[in-house]
Order: sequence, then C-alpha cells, then structure tokens
Amino acid sequence: MTPPLPDGVARHDFDGTTGIATRGHPEYGEATDGEYRRWDPHRSKLGAMLALGMDTGLEAGQPTLYLGAAAGTTVSHVADFGGPTYAVEFAPRPARDLLDVAGHRDNLFPLLKDARKPGTYAHVVEPVDVVVQDVATRGQARVAALNRQFLDGDGRLLAAVKARSEDVTADPEEVFEAVVAELEASYEVLDTEPLDPYHEDHLGVVARPLE
Repeated sequence: MTPPLPDGVARHDFDGTTGIATRGHPEYGEATDGEYRRWDPHRSKLGAMLALGMDTGLEAGQPTLYLGAAAGTTVSHVADFGGPTYAVEFAPRPARDLLDVAGHRDNLFPLLKDARKPGTYAHVVEPVDVVVQDVATRGQARVAALNRQFLDGDGRLLAAVKARSEDVTADPEEVFEAVVAELEASYEVLDTEPLDPYHEDHLGVVARPLE
C-alpha cells in the first residue's frame, strides 16, 4: 500500500497527466494551474522518492534542514508545506537564485555554507524534524553523520546518494552498499530504493538517528 502524501502535497492533474504538486510560487518552469505547481520528479530527488511511493515520514509544518539546496528547485516545494526550512548551499551562483526563491517564502532561510562544515551554521539552525540531503560530494555518509546533530527526537534523514559523486569508476550498487553501511554507524536505515527512472545511479534513503 502506497503511504499517504504529507498534508500540503497532493496528486494533481496537469493537462491529463497526474503528478505530485504543492501550492506555491512557481520557480523553475514547472506546470501550474493557478493554484498548484507540479513537483517534477525528474528535477527533484525528493520528488522522485515521493513519486516512487517511499515512506518518507514527511509531515506538514516540520522544521527542515536541506543540504545541497542548489538554486532551490526541491527546497521550494519543501518550504511550500513545511515549517522553517534552512537551505544550505555552498556555490555562490545557485545561492543567488536561491535568494530569489526565498523571496517568495517567508519560512525559507538560505545559508551560503558548506554542508561538510555544520559548525559554521550550528548557531543559526534550530533542531529540525527532517534533514534532506542532496549533495554532490564524496563522503556523503560522513555529511549525514556530521549533520545528525540537528535532528530532533524521532527525526528523519531523507538522502539521495549519488554513486558518481562517490566514485565515478565504481559499480553503483557497490557504492550504495558501502554508503549505506557507513550510514548505519549513526542511523537506522528504514528504506532504500533506486531512483530510476527519474535519476540514474541514485539511491533514495530514509533513515532515523540511532539513540
């Protein structure tokens, strides 16, 4: 049975095609109908996780830390239905676009920071219910471990593991096994699923911090 979508995320029809959607200001040329904006799973790893029916545990109004926000495609949808949303992005160019996205959302707070150095934003970010991770760097499990400190209580890590960012020459399945094994030192992994056909060589991971 497919888990329910969080409040604020709906299955909606756009020109005869049904997809997931949120209510908010359009940001990246996505289909809209004046009320809803399509959450394109081809442009969003978290969107792909939801479209594939993964049980993310997302709920409306949750404080969220988003690592690897880029220009704001996915984090804009998260902020549409979430609570305070802290968006960490390392590269200045996409961070400028992220500022424009935040201009339409009072609960979205861009941070020009490196997700590998959470000490640089620990004084700003409150405890959160969700950490969404979409970083294109080697050592993705380490990034998740370093940012575990922000997860409150029974929080969730929702990560998109990029095989080619870890090792462009290795077999993706072997990379996924190694990253998940490393994650298990600090998280209980609840679910994993390849993000095909939306994102090749990516693995969606749902986990919660070990006590």
